[in-house]
Amino acid sequence: MAETILFVDDEENILNSVIRTFVDSEFSILTAPDAAQALDHLKSQAIAVLVTDNMMPGMNGMELLALTKKISPNTVKVMMTAYTDLPTVIEAINRVEVFRFIVKPWDNQELLTTVNEGVNRHRLLESLSHENEAVLYALAETIELKDPYTKGHCERVAQYALLIGEALNLPENMKTDLRFGSWLHDCGKIGVPEQILNAPRRLKADEITTIRFHPEWGAEVARKAHMSPGVINIIRSHHERYQGKGYPDNLAGDDIPLEARIVAIADTYDAITSTRPYNESRGRETAMKILRRLSGKDLDPELTEIFLEILERQAPAD
Repeated sequence: MAETILFVDDEENILNSVIRTFVDSEFSILTAPDAAQALDHLKSQAIAVLVTDNMMPGMNGMELLALTKKISPNTVKVMMTAYTDLPTVIEAINRVEVFRFIVKPWDNQELLTTVNEGVNRHRLLESLSHENEAVLYALAETIELKDPYTKGHCERVAQYALLIGEALNLPENMKTDLRFGSWLHDCGKIGVPEQILNAPRRLKADEITTIRFHPEWGAEVARKAHMSPGVINIIRSHHERYQGKGYPDNLAGDDIPLEARIVAIADTYDAITSTRPYNESRGRETAMKILRRLSGKDLDPELTEIFLEILERQAPAD
């Protein structure tokens, strides 16, 4: 069944233009001339993505999105406006969790791409709500389709993380968090354009900034889906660095959740030993040397040593 997209604007010509833009899309398109009619739609049916103008008579877009957050929390919210200013952007992100901004006059391809990415985010949230192994693993494989270089990455990260978890004698619930969190640690990349993820070059500063939002985006989705704190910690904090200066929260040392420190080691090792757009794969011995250099800097030194010992035991006999 096609997802439903709702566009809200008090200008009829804008709504007509939107309908023309999406005439060949796979989605069901609804329009509303004001917030009141939009709320009626939200209360009567499932809306995957809501795209609303901000400056409208009566209830404005920000107020509509705030109510949407309560009425239909899984609906992905996009704000369309003739201009943006910093206070509006900050309020929209912090108060109503806006996914994207579209500035009028918009580029049709940009609008189509934004709505498609919003639908993917909605599908992710709906899938997470079921939280069972088959669904979550299938979701991890879907995430990897955005980046062909990472095929199998999530499962390998889970295997490495669980080796560390076994060595630490972690309880079963924490090992489950390691497995699910490893599968979903990059789920926020659903919000990152594929031309950035797959760029065979050094990324520009603004592209790096976009990618660095993915732990926050992913953690927000997992939080809305009521996943365990351990899984949310992994998704949000797997790019923190042991000595600080990681992202998104600049945590350091034991302030980084244990499960995230474990997955960071597993994620790093698999990145080193896999082919990516920005580097060729390296062998086990080279990867272990790199882990030793990162130990105590980017990675937890005690956990890194445990993982290195595991790798040493697994080394093939001469």
